[in-house]
Amino acid sequence: MKRNNAKGSGTGKKVQNKLPIAIQGYEGSFHQVAARIFFGKDVAILPCASFVDLIREASNKKKTGGGVMAIENSIAGSIMPNYNLIQKSKLFVAGEVYLQINQNLLVNPGVQLGDIKEVHSHPMALQQCLGYLTKFQWKLIETDDTALSARHIHQRKSKHIAAIASDLAAELFDLHMIAPKIHDVKDNYTRFLILQQHEEVVADANKASINFHTDHAQGSLAKVLTVIAKEGVNLSKLQSFPIAGSRFNYGFHADLEFDHADQFNHVMEKINHVTKYLKVLGVYKKGKFNI
Repeated sequence: MKRNNAKGSGTGKKVQNKLPIAIQGYEGSFHQVAARIFFGKDVAILPCASFVDLIREASNKKKTGGGVMAIENSIAGSIMPNYNLIQKSKLFVAGEVYLQINQNLLVNPGVQLGDIKEVHSHPMALQQCLGYLTKFQWKLIETDDTALSARHIHQRKSKHIAAIASDLAAELFDLHMIAPKIHDVKDNYTRFLILQQHEEVVADANKASINFHTDHAQGSLAKVLTVIAKEGVNLSKLQSFPIAGSRFNYGFHADLEFDHADQFNHVMEKINHVTKYLKVLGVYKKGKFNI
């Protein structure tokens, strides 16, 4: 069993790191936007091709000051593999960012809608914008990354190719936002977790992420949920996932919201008695929705 005390976990401040922050994706990605929101506009980033690479680089104290990782989306739901990656790492959840995902049609300066023949972007971004894209006879080309698509049309100075990417990509690659916010579902948010290599004290912490296993007896999960409810703690997230090497046994990731650290510590003491395994992944300040 692994236990952390709320007084020694998380961070409620935007820490300025000398080392870069590992992100998934390329320069101009939504991960970089989230990193800027939490750490400030001048934060340096280390782009990673995959989430596995992100965790490895974020854990390297000589190369980075931590990482920023997407964990769930308001439309697509949880990114299941990322829960396991965090659980197996030695990183701590030190904060969160809720970012509204605005997909924009970007072109090189001077290009008009009538000049466009192809639109390049990640398959998910193309899917999110089909309502707009199907109004035109454009060829849709799937790529590995939204920001990478934007960088490519900038580098090639293309007059007939557009990209779907973030506002930041338009800024970084000097592209014209010929059609902003073309995604079909306007209220689309992604939640990013801030991962750090050390626990830090947070005076105003009001949220925590934990992982626990029960003994899988009848009513064992209900006992945990009853404790949380009786103590006045809000269960804002409960995600089950299979325990590797077991026969269909499941562990649980939970996000808890509370008024003060003592309240959280008290509920953790009670949960400890009704769980088989308990680990505090991080105690931090609840994030706000960024538009």
